[in-house]
Amino acid sequence: MYRFQKHFSLEQARALIPSLRRLFRDIHQLQRQITRCDNDLGQQLRDTGGDLGGKVAEGLLRRLARLNTLLHEIRIMGIVVKDTERGLVDFPHLRNGQEVFLCWELDEEDIEFWHPLDTGYAGRERL
Repeated sequence: MYRFQKHFSLEQARALIPSLRRLFRDIHQLQRQITRCDNDLGQQLRDTGGDLGGKVAEGLLRRLARLNTLLHEIRIMGIVVKDTERGLVDFPHLRNGQEVFLCWELDEEDIEFWHPLDTGYAGRERL
């Protein structure tokens, strides 16, 4: 019995890299906007003593919802998001009959590593 229903071949995972690059570009842009909104709301809270709301709060909620949607898009592909800042993801994969992860992060050109399900990034090995 496997933990994951979907398993990617190396070729299937590699084919998704351009889409993941686009998604993480949008995710990172949203994260920067969310940080700015959060800072603005913090300043508004200090200035007003608790009267929050309006366009800044509405914008924050809209961006958080969009961020959630983008992360969901990655998850429904069957990819496991490990770190949004680094663009670190794992693709469930079968290697010699064992369930493992193909591991990739945004600054890497290609998928070059795998690791057992229980070791994480520290257990990465070259393909």
